[in-house]
Amino acid sequence: MTEARPVWGVIWMLATGLTFVAVTAIVKHIGGGVPAAEAAFLRYILGLVFLLPMIRSLLNAHLDKSDLLFFGARGLAHGLGVILWFYAMTKITIAEVTAMNYLSPVYVTIGAALFLGEKLALRRIMAIGAALVGAVIILRPGFRELNLGHFTMLGTAILFATSYLLAKRMADRVSPTVVVAMLSITVPIVLAPFAFAVWVTPTLEQLLWLFLVAVFATIGHFTMTLAFRAAPMTVTQPVTFLQLVWATTLGAVVFGEPVDGWVVLGGVIILASVSFITWREAMLKRRAMTPTPEATKL
Repeated sequence: MTEARPVWGVIWMLATGLTFVAVTAIVKHIGGGVPAAEAAFLRYILGLVFLLPMIRSLLNAHLDKSDLLFFGARGLAHGLGVILWFYAMTKITIAEVTAMNYLSPVYVTIGAALFLGEKLALRRIMAIGAALVGAVIILRPGFRELNLGHFTMLGTAILFATSYLLAKRMADRVSPTVVVAMLSITVPIVLAPFAFAVWVTPTLEQLLWLFLVAVFATIGHFTMTLAFRAAPMTVTQPVTFLQLVWATTLGAVVFGEPVDGWVVLGGVIILASVSFITWREAMLKRRAMTPTPEATKL
């Protein structure tokens, strides 16, 4: 079994956040030139090239029926979530997409406590709640007009949370390489009928951009799985809040999206909350002579 390493879990999740922000920027650049379902499908088809170095690990995994069912369920949830996410990127700003995706960690944390047996202490609940207050400050519901992009992001958050929980479940049974490889196989199968229903012929430039999306997304899913192996999900998942800072900066510098004081205030609250969670978990692990079962499943 592997000793829990909260700091490494945070580091891997930080790397995951950076790669997913890169994905966001590229998809924003592509815009609505390619239908959302088709863009999502092409991203995964082009990413199949990354399966080549994983084939040996996949063949040696000896997956049983239960494993295949879990991977299939994750592929379904993730595939539908990706379609909604690609669509939302054409309707709302990068900062809004990132902020609304903060609903996902709420579902993940609750699900991890209910179904995976991970401990959710009062201090951690309060810190996550404070971080979500920061997200609400950024969105300011009731004080601005909402469109279909905001509502599709609500569905995206639920579907991605389901995917994260299933990834955690499988990371306890197989290697990160197998988890990433199976996602790369199952998602295109889910996306194919949706993509063909709205198909338009992409340009070479669009294909190149979507290949870059595949590169960064594959790296991101791999580092996310490593984060899950290093520390309990209730430690690593809130770190994704840092994506807001990077996404907002990118939106302002590259796409000319305005940055207001509410975004800055919400970001400060989120960063403070994440810092507390990381510090608190590190202190608890240093004092504990025996790690909790949840921290030593691998």
